[in-house]
Amino acid sequence: MTEIATPTPVRIDSPAKRIAKQFVEDKIAVIGLILFVLIAIIAIAAPWIAPQNPYDLRQLSIMDGGLPPGDASFATGQTFWLGTDPQGRDMLSAIMYGLRISLMVAVVSLTLAITIGTIVGVAAAYFGGRFDSIVMRIVDLQLSFPAILIALILLALLGRGVDKVILALVIVQWAYYARTVRSSAMVETRKDYIDAARCLALSDRRIMFRHLLPNCVPPLIVVATVQIAQAIALEATLSFLGVGVPITEPSLGLLIANGYDYLLSGRYWVSVFPGIALVVTIVAINVVGDRLRDVLNPRLQS
Repeated sequence: MTEIATPTPVRIDSPAKRIAKQFVEDKIAVIGLILFVLIAIIAIAAPWIAPQNPYDLRQLSIMDGGLPPGDASFATGQTFWLGTDPQGRDMLSAIMYGLRISLMVAVVSLTLAITIGTIVGVAAAYFGGRFDSIVMRIVDLQLSFPAILIALILLALLGRGVDKVILALVIVQWAYYARTVRSSAMVETRKDYIDAARCLALSDRRIMFRHLLPNCVPPLIVVATVQIAQAIALEATLSFLGVGVPITEPSLGLLIANGYDYLLSGRYWVSVFPGIALVVTIVAINVVGDRLRDVLNPRLQS
């Protein structure tokens, strides 16, 4: 008798595994992700791995002020691989602590802004009508002004401080998420599964957050990746201008501002090294965001 061949089952990858496979095909994006992960680890572990706490006055010596990269401390013999600023702070340690502040401000503001924007965007698309019109006119009005201008006005009214910078970034950024989620949700609300959920008499909250929102996540991830880089750049700009974080909690932008006056005197390292750290961080995040945009774009899927 002829044996009937058993068909080999086709293995279908989960969406997460498919996205991961497509992401690692781009080596530059993988390098960007590795860089960002390393930067995040350094920022989180700064109090334990930094050679010096640059803001503990007991660890500073005025005799070590303005030392070029590679010189050693006169008092302790510690080598300052990236030099010191005029106050004797180790620039390597200052950059680690500055990354900590910059990433913390960006992540907290991103979390708050994405929460507010997502709720507003989903509600506007789901309920529609006058509520949608009012919300989108507010979004359009806010997005018509440069983000830096709105942030400067807010901080001029609120004053300096990490919490004030976070609040300003949230107010600046929530509109981007609201528009993105609303655009995706408008497409989803016309589909049959939303009509079926309404016919089952499910609550509006359950339909919005259990059925509608999960299908709006891919574009939201892409926008969030891009916006976190913009939040870091905007915070650095505000701190450089002197209206951002206080001197006692300096970010990369404030470190760059502190060394600006010394660029022409030959002490380039006070501003250049924090600037390099800022650029590498933003570029790494943008590279990852660009790859995620390509991977999550359904038009590019075969």
